Amino acid sequence: MKAIVRIDLKQGVLDPQGQAVANALRGLGFDEVASARQGKLIELELTGETNVDSARARVEEMCRKLLANPVIERYHIDIVAVAPAE
Repeated sequence: MKAIVRIDLKQGVLDPQGQAVANALRGLGFDEVASARQGKLIELELTGETNVDSARARVEEMCRKLLANPVIERYHIDIVAVAPAE
């Protein structure tokens, strides 16, 4: 089973990396870019878990304890069932 965790800054939190990306793109002639936000994508390969709900609960715990800063970040978890290799 695989978990895909998307982490981004909450609304209202300053994003200097996103601002730098937007400014650089406008500097390259992409004037249609009004703003950009920087985030993280983490893929976790999970072993031993067969239940989607328990896998999601474990990944939620990982996010709370290490992967995300709940003060300034929010996260979204997708659990993907991976077909066994033939």
